[in-house]
Amino acid sequence: MKQVIQEAGSRPIKIWTDDVEAEAMTQLKNLARLPFIASNGVACMPDVHAGVGSTIGTVIATQSAIIPAAVGVDIGCGMNAVRLSLKASDLPDSLKVIRDQIERDVPLGMGGAKKDADKYEVSNTLFHQYSDITDKTPGLFNKNWANQLGTLGSGNHFIELCLDENQDVWVMLHSGSRGVGNLIGRYFIEKAKRQAEQFFIELPDKDLAYLPEDTELFDDYVAAVGWAQNYALENRKLMMEKVLAALTRHIPTPFTVTQEAINCHHNYVEKENHFGRNMWVTRKGAIRAREGDLGIIPGSMGQRSYIVRGKGNAESYCSCSHGAGRSMSRTKARATFTVADLIEQTQGVECRKDDAVLDEIPSAYKNIDEVMANQTDLVEVVHTLKQVLCIKGN
Repeated sequence: MKQVIQEAGSRPIKIWTDDVEAEAMTQLKNLARLPFIASNGVACMPDVHAGVGSTIGTVIATQSAIIPAAVGVDIGCGMNAVRLSLKASDLPDSLKVIRDQIERDVPLGMGGAKKDADKYEVSNTLFHQYSDITDKTPGLFNKNWANQLGTLGSGNHFIELCLDENQDVWVMLHSGSRGVGNLIGRYFIEKAKRQAEQFFIELPDKDLAYLPEDTELFDDYVAAVGWAQNYALENRKLMMEKVLAALTRHIPTPFTVTQEAINCHHNYVEKENHFGRNMWVTRKGAIRAREGDLGIIPGSMGQRSYIVRGKGNAESYCSCSHGAGRSMSRTKARATFTVADLIEQTQGVECRKDDAVLDEIPSAYKNIDEVMANQTDLVEVVHTLKQVLCIKGN
């Protein structure tokens, strides 16, 4: 831990970096002032940066309330990575054919819905739980939810092939609960804001509007957000199956999966026990890192990524960073860099190198190695990965 900040009347803010922008620090202090924040305070990860209402790269432990905007609208967004029995030498000299195949097989982009949903892909549990939720709250109905299972989405969501220090091949992907999670998040964020207005609740930021426990709205949110998190897990699982099937079409060497690192969320909320008390833990851009937990911390398109093992640090609520974290906004990245910069920074990576993905240029992110150096008390590195192929959802 780098520093602890605590102002009068606020909870402590425990920070694992010296690099906190002014806007992010304001958001952290706003969070720490809320009366339902757990007494052990807010944990700020080394990839922290400003978000909507609260910082990304933050662990927010609360008692008797949840802040929907802190969980966000990409509910259950997270990572899945598997190691294959393949070596780097088993890959073709050009990875373009593999990239093209994956881009054909996995729907990409903001819509990304399959025209004809594979009905067997929708588990009975997901289907019946969603029916129960939307029967009670019709405003949460999304007609494309089943069609978007197994699709990537846009923004910083990606699919990658990587090589580790032993030249073993890994597949890594990043996505969440797609349109239905976005709908659920926005619905309850607005409900929380309206409730705050109705009861004249003063907040340091309107996006910190919360839902109190033991209310019907809180119960409805917990049910819906839990469903969206399960949806995100299933979405990543189905995408991984499609990617592995695509590889078999262009790699003649038979292969198997030798290790699944983890299928983990980094935008989610669940009840956990810390410091002897049950509390709601929101990880907004952070992953769980209990002792022995395996996790995935990706860099940007041209940087390294890491498979890590948690150390169970209690002060971080057994958490660590979820990636490098942005160092500048998408707008600033576009104003700062050119496509030529993108080409230079992604040398050796088979990926798009055009204006559509310019805001994902590696220099728009913090240095992943510095992020890792700041959290040696949270995780240990198990494998170091280098991307050789990257597919973005843009």
